[in-house]
Amino acid sequence: MIRYDMMPTDQGKLLVAIDERGLVHVDFLAGLRILPKQDEWQRDSEALAPYLAQFRAYFAGELQRFTLPLAPRGTAFQQAVWQALCDIPYGETRSYGDIARTIGKPNAVRAVGAANGRNPLSIIIPCHRVIGQNGSLTGYAGGLPIKQALLTLERASR
Repeated sequence: MIRYDMMPTDQGKLLVAIDERGLVHVDFLAGLRILPKQDEWQRDSEALAPYLAQFRAYFAGELQRFTLPLAPRGTAFQQAVWQALCDIPYGETRSYGDIARTIGKPNAVRAVGAANGRNPLSIIIPCHRVIGQNGSLTGYAGGLPIKQALLTLERASR
């Protein structure tokens, strides 16, 4: 069973969902991505309280590394990309090409972008820290204004 709760942020409502293994979904409701069907999800503020506490600390600039059990679902390639994203230091950025080289697939830049776009744990798996080769902000499921706000928050909190 998937349990969830939502919390307000300066960038809009954040949906946070868990199963028995850990965090399975984090996304902004105002984002560009289609959210998973929540018909059979159960709202459970008590179960989500420790998760939301860490998100509140993150948005307050007081938390740089989450310590939550994670259970993202994805292919082996996606998992490799997501792990590489988790290795990007707080407040820093990397290009899609950097990530492709990190996972040993330097020609897979577009596939890295696709895996980045399928990241089910926004913020936790910091896909917002991935930018274009020329340093420009590119694609973010939550929208570029949210991506910029997250980067600004992290740079100010370092």
